[in-house]
Amino acid sequence: MEIIQIVSFALVASVLTIIVKEQKSSIAFFLILFTGIIIFLILIREIAEVFTLLEYIAQKANVNGMYVETILKIIGIAYVAEFGAQITRDAGLGSVASKIELAGKVFILVLAIPILTAVIETILGFLPA
Repeated sequence: MEIIQIVSFALVASVLTIIVKEQKSSIAFFLILFTGIIIFLILIREIAEVFTLLEYIAQKANVNGMYVETILKIIGIAYVAEFGAQITRDAGLGSVASKIELAGKVFILVLAIPILTAVIETILGFLPA
């Protein structure tokens, strides 16, 4: 299972980070950064498979492709923002991490406007005139 490999890799990197941190904190940070990037790259393949499946299901259900694409972009923004915030927080920059999270939320809100508009228009279509 890949999760066992990921956890093992993360544990080894964590132990190395703890050992190196005592002498060179900058190298320890880069080790943490490298570990996070490697894990993220491994997970991208899995995430891509989920996105492909969701697109397939949406096509079968005759859902407008624009909505599915927007939702997938929103999910992607959430993952990337969370990853960036965690790495930044690991570097001891909590305030910058908060700004990354805020930026992610704003981009998600901007992308969600067409979907919210469609939902409101649909609801209004059900109401008697």
